Amino acid sequence: MQTPLPSSVRFSPRILYLSQCPAMVKKVVVGQQVRLADAGPLRDDVSTDEITPIAILTNFDDELGRYPYSGFKAGGEFPIAVDAMRGSGIQVVVAGRRYGKGSSREHSPAAEKLAGVQLVIAESFERIYRQNADNIGLITSTDFSLIARIEAGEDIRWEELVAGRDALAAAILRQGGLLSFGRAHLGRISASGEITSTRPRTLFEKIVARHALTTEVTSADPAPGDGAFVQADWRFIHEYYTGMAAHMLHAAFGRPLSLNDPQSILVFEDHTSYVQESPAHVRAGLVSNVHRMVRAQRDFAGEYRLTTHRTLTELEAREDDGSNVAGISHAMMAERYALPGQLVVGTDSHTPHSGALGCVAFGIGTTDMANAFVTGAVRLTVPQSLRIVLEGKLAPGVTAKDVVLHLLAQPQIRAGGGVGKVFEFTGAVIEQMSTDERATLTNMTAELGGFTGIVAPDGETERFLRERRGVQFVVEDWMCSDPDASYAQTIGIDCSTVPAMVASPGDPGNGRALRSLGQKVRIDIAYGGSCTAGKREDFEHYHEVLRWAADRGLRVASGVELFLQFGTTAVRDHCVAAGYIDAFERVGARMLQPSCGACGNCGPGGSIRSDQVTVSAINRNFPGRGGPGSVWLASPPTVAASAIAGELMSFEELKQRFPN
Repeated sequence: MQTPLPSSVRFSPRILYLSQCPAMVKKVVVGQQVRLADAGPLRDDVSTDEITPIAILTNFDDELGRYPYSGFKAGGEFPIAVDAMRGSGIQVVVAGRRYGKGSSREHSPAAEKLAGVQLVIAESFERIYRQNADNIGLITSTDFSLIARIEAGEDIRWEELVAGRDALAAAILRQGGLLSFGRAHLGRISASGEITSTRPRTLFEKIVARHALTTEVTSADPAPGDGAFVQADWRFIHEYYTGMAAHMLHAAFGRPLSLNDPQSILVFEDHTSYVQESPAHVRAGLVSNVHRMVRAQRDFAGEYRLTTHRTLTELEAREDDGSNVAGISHAMMAERYALPGQLVVGTDSHTPHSGALGCVAFGIGTTDMANAFVTGAVRLTVPQSLRIVLEGKLAPGVTAKDVVLHLLAQPQIRAGGGVGKVFEFTGAVIEQMSTDERATLTNMTAELGGFTGIVAPDGETERFLRERRGVQFVVEDWMCSDPDASYAQTIGIDCSTVPAMVASPGDPGNGRALRSLGQKVRIDIAYGGSCTAGKREDFEHYHEVLRWAADRGLRVASGVELFLQFGTTAVRDHCVAAGYIDAFERVGARMLQPSCGACGNCGPGGSIRSDQVTVSAINRNFPGRGGPGSVWLASPPTVAASAIAGELMSFEELKQRFPN
């Protein structure tokens, strides 16, 4: 039975405008009413890191309601304090473009709702954030005409609040949320594994059709724009989400649970192995909370006998007998589990990493994963696809990271043209790229705003699977897009013109040519690691630069710290076997065991002061990401070269500075 909905809703007329002007934000928070016309320009790109900073993600209950927007930054200030929203009476929040970008954390809409927010209006929303909001009953809208009516105290009809949403989203809301919808509609269902119609399709659409589920409100052959449920080949989760998912499931269904196909559920401990060296957690007194969160995951995984990978501390690494194959969750998926043609979901925005193998891989929130645990079904709205054609030839020293920073800086992408879409990477440059480099592109589809990224499997994919994983895989004829498949847009990039790139602090879309910087930018920290830059080929780039430096007696510049963190134990073992560690140690780098680390303020390599400058190979540099200082994004060779130079510098420029 569906939960009855009111025919209309009346919201409090005092609206919080997330303005670029901190004074306007403060006025509303302390009880004044501000009109849209007076609020000034709205902040675009409000990230989930700002809505709920990572240090508070150890909370997964009502305590979250204390924290929404505690990391929101405007005019260099943080105008919304802890506890400012709860009890304020604010029910409506308004912002600009690409609201909720970044991490897939469901903690963000949950914190907003627990603080009393009922409606968020923005020019556009990131896909994962909006779906997470739907799943817990937080209303989102892009209709700015509602604002004046809300301020006037007018009732808003329910149909207006969900206008433009697909039928599945409306049905989930009418059922009272995704878990109750799943219990009512997603019992004994399975995917047909076949494609019935003959319409031209992209590779993404073919894979979705082979995994689509038929329900009362979805079809087995969904087209772009349709709401759908699919059956995943792999579902994975990590410690920042498992406690919340377990809490939801046990509250809804009791215990023990009956999990759907538990052999295809994977549990990773990949964010917390260095938490005792995380300033964000130590200063806030949250280390014990993190340990409790990790124990909750271990208890859940143990109770249901789920396959688990634990990361290693340095002490454990010295005693490692090779039995614990560990690493960052989405990197491990490509390294050990995902195969072409499969469908993979995980509780991380960088799940598209595995799309480099020619599978559909995308991030989902906690409620989505909890539902998938018990039903096997995963919700999505089928997106349109962008065709990204990478032509030409990369210049020496230019990597996939430079290409994606260049793509992020394109006006149509910065304006949100990629939001919610599939990025299908193709062209002559893709054909020449290794799987590791392809994974950099698909991984950073999250920063591009996309639903996922995908590369059609080919001979390189077969080589990777054979040499890295011992899998004798043969690409099937259907595993490519049809020649006349439909795309929202085709974007061509002449990669021969792409230089060594950096992205200035604040957003990955702030890309610019390194050579265009008007003055030298000194650095305090250089960090090479994370899912996007902790792969085997990334470490080959670090080694090329640092071995060159070591052979000339050069070391990391005075006053600079260099951290290199392996993405997986397999990458670490490769570096040891190849003899890379010698050069790393000779230049003075600190080596870190596999973990997400500084990327999410989860360990060494992040800043501890606002005046510090970091150059990092991670994928995002939103305010507060990687510490309170400024973070420049760069490729692995640029990070390594900058560490030696003490300032932002490409490897080519470093070689010119030290010709002998």
